[in-house]
Amino acid sequence: MYRLSIHPNTKIGHIAPEIQGHFSEHLGRCIYGGIYVGEKSDIPNTNGMRNDVVEALKNIRIPVLRWPGGCFADEYHWKDGIGDKSARKRMINTNWGGVVEDNSFGTHEYMELCRQLGCKTYVNGNVGSGTVREMSEWVEYMTFDGVSPMAELRKQNGHDAPWTVDYFGVGNENWGCGGNMVPEYYANQYRQYQSFIKDYGATPRINRICCGPNAQDYEWMDVVLNQCFKMAGSQNNNHGFMDGISLHYYTVPHTWEKKGSASDFDEKEWYLTLSKTLFMEELITKHTAIMDQYDPEKQIGLMVDEWGTWYDVEEGTNPGFLYQQNTMRDALVAAINLNIFNKHCDRVRMANIAQLVNVLQSVILTEGDQMIKTPTYHVFDLYKHHQNGTLVESELKADQIGLEEAYMVPNLHESCSIDDNGVYHITLANLSCDSDYEMNIALDSLAAKEVSAEILTGKINDKNTFEQPENVKVSAFTNYQTANGEIAFTIPSCSVMHLEVRI
Repeated sequence: MYRLSIHPNTKIGHIAPEIQGHFSEHLGRCIYGGIYVGEKSDIPNTNGMRNDVVEALKNIRIPVLRWPGGCFADEYHWKDGIGDKSARKRMINTNWGGVVEDNSFGTHEYMELCRQLGCKTYVNGNVGSGTVREMSEWVEYMTFDGVSPMAELRKQNGHDAPWTVDYFGVGNENWGCGGNMVPEYYANQYRQYQSFIKDYGATPRINRICCGPNAQDYEWMDVVLNQCFKMAGSQNNNHGFMDGISLHYYTVPHTWEKKGSASDFDEKEWYLTLSKTLFMEELITKHTAIMDQYDPEKQIGLMVDEWGTWYDVEEGTNPGFLYQQNTMRDALVAAINLNIFNKHCDRVRMANIAQLVNVLQSVILTEGDQMIKTPTYHVFDLYKHHQNGTLVESELKADQIGLEEAYMVPNLHESCSIDDNGVYHITLANLSCDSDYEMNIALDSLAAKEVSAEILTGKINDKNTFEQPENVKVSAFTNYQTANGEIAFTIPSCSVMHLEVRI
């Protein structure tokens, strides 16, 4: 019997909805065909956006969407994507597949998508091949409500009122595809570029996101914070020159050259993958320790704005499109990461899974007019109840399981929050391939009076296909008992649960 103890009186922090954020890049079929089909498409759409995709994303309460990249961001010139679509510049997407980018999806289309979704905006600017003026004018174009050349240009292009830019990223992966910079150089670039991201009296102000490290590059974090946070003097806030700093980490089972199949894997690879995704805990802990040296009051956020699984592409698809299937293994990866982000909500203020549709660990796959929800989608559906909740302390003594000593994982993984109505939301994952576990949940001296639960479960390789779109789905879980205010049940192997508890 495993016991999960919830300590309601120990409130740890606010779980920002943006922790369950998403990422859409001009990559493969993420934008074109995945989200955007154009106004003249036979696929049902509203202003070019697929109705089925928008409806599905609204259901999981998508809180924020990052765009246009990714590596694409540092070769994207925003003026190519405004105005008459027939006159927009065409270019080769040199990062992803060498296909023609016709720029029919640009700033206006992105803002329309976010309007339909009801989510916050996160625009990533071009530092790698752009200029300070270009970035400054983009912000002016999007947000200025006065008389200026860029505001007038926006109005000429059909949008009188300014938009809200909630987050603005100053470059992407500038240690790699965004310019191969060293941290000292990027820090100076960041200080200069962010100076010209004007707020124009906007409320709320634009949150400026600094390009942080790749995985365990702790030197990058230290150097950039030393130069860009420690140095006071920003006229806009009292915490240096940034509101957040990014972190990227992908779960790659094997090597970057041979990553492994997304759906054809065995139990050994199951535990290998889960052990590698659990490395996120160490990354966040160590980067947080560096951030605490400069920002002990935790004024700036750690933005894990690229995370997820990365496998070999599906056979017969363009290698540059990064299209991969999605199984129960990915569902467990998502559950583990979202639990970790919840437990570090005092520092993690945003996370964006890569990517939204048809790319890497996507929540949706499309093929023509067909759409399916992946197992990862269903995990976000279970976890949406944590959004805007308060993390409370939970204690679970798990056992280490696995097939190789180097890749052992805890058999159980959890997080717990309480919402504004006093309802407790517990998310619990069973990482075992084949073992069910008896569970008992206690909320200190409080008695569980009303319980409901739902579960996502299956075999480790189970997935949804266009032929079987609901092979993996959420179902009600009623096989539990309550006695003396505690909850008892057996959690199946390879599963993710959400329990709602009223006291």
